[in-house]
Amino acid sequence: MMSSTRVRRLGRRCLALVAAGLVGFGSASPAQAEGPALRPDMIRTLQSMQSQLEAGDDATVASRAAASASRLQGGNAADRWARALFLQLAATANASRHEDATAADQFAEARRIDGVPAARRLAWLQQEARLRLRAGQTREGADLLTAWIERSGGDDASRWLLVQARASLDDWTAASQSLDRLRESGSEGWSSSQRQLASTVYQQSGRFDDALALLGSDQDSPDVWRRAAGLAQQAGDNGRAAAIWESGWRRGVLVSKDDLRQLAKLHIAGGTPARAAEHLAHWMDDGRLEASADNLKLLAQAWTAARSHDEALGAWRALAERTGRGQDWQQLAEVAYGWGEWQTTLDALSSLRQAGGEVSGRDWLLQGIAAARLDRRDVAREAFRQAKAAGVTQAQQWLDSLG
Repeated sequence: MMSSTRVRRLGRRCLALVAAGLVGFGSASPAQAEGPALRPDMIRTLQSMQSQLEAGDDATVASRAAASASRLQGGNAADRWARALFLQLAATANASRHEDATAADQFAEARRIDGVPAARRLAWLQQEARLRLRAGQTREGADLLTAWIERSGGDDASRWLLVQARASLDDWTAASQSLDRLRESGSEGWSSSQRQLASTVYQQSGRFDDALALLGSDQDSPDVWRRAAGLAQQAGDNGRAAAIWESGWRRGVLVSKDDLRQLAKLHIAGGTPARAAEHLAHWMDDGRLEASADNLKLLAQAWTAARSHDEALGAWRALAERTGRGQDWQQLAEVAYGWGEWQTTLDALSSLRQAGGEVSGRDWLLQGIAAARLDRRDVAREAFRQAKAAGVTQAQQWLDSLG
């Protein structure tokens, strides 16, 4: 899948090329029959300029046609129609000279002239839209192209161009709506680059199921699944990120040790910590993950987040016994204390001291409270005295309460 940054970068390079290849400017002669009858001398002038245009004399045609159009302002219906045709010739000549913004302005002016047939006005709208895109006027070009598609029904080439334009503007919702119309006729014939663009657009608009449905052979690429989950995280949807990663894991794509750990972390962040714990326990049992300190800690965190008391306390104890670190015994004591597991709190703090860990004033306070709850007053008094000596102001209140 392409990142949004890459889409914007490709958009700046490709929009002009795509628009240029699809402009298809018309000649003046066929259009003459659409509007009011023109004087013979006017027809000869138009035909002369058309011949010059076909001969490649773009600069002369651009100048002569613009001047002729200017002289016809404010005339009758035939003059207005002739003026529109001269503007079309000038626009076509300027487009050939890569004066895209000027050409777009001339098409815009031509289609606003009273009496221009609807079909010609619609054709010039499309040509102006593509020229705006080619000139780098992406938002205006996209809006005009949208208007043309809505009025004409559009075609696949124009819709893809519109998707690219909207994506380059980070207008993901509008881009996805255009994609929806393209998908109505099926996506079987889409190229790989089109599928990548479509998948990126759907991801950026939060439609991850649609994005994944378009991956095709890319579904076997781990990076595709990682990017998809990453975009869900960026959108603040950790639950969706976990679901995407889980799908990649079940497909047999995200199976490295780092991938397994990341899946567990996403489940914890996404609100399904019990699922993370079950995965971790199973993976450590069957050897896919080592029962290392880091993995045991992740397991303990998962059970704690799931509020599975017995499993969480057992996991923290297993971690502390594995590492012998005072901080792990402290964490076990904190979790046990928070759940009112008083004896486990005392046992953990006792192991902390035996391990030579630093005992803080808070540790003494927790020991005192746990001992008091178990009606072990002597142990509680000694712990509160130690907490008081360490500067814990609450300790005196607890001592007073013990009498």
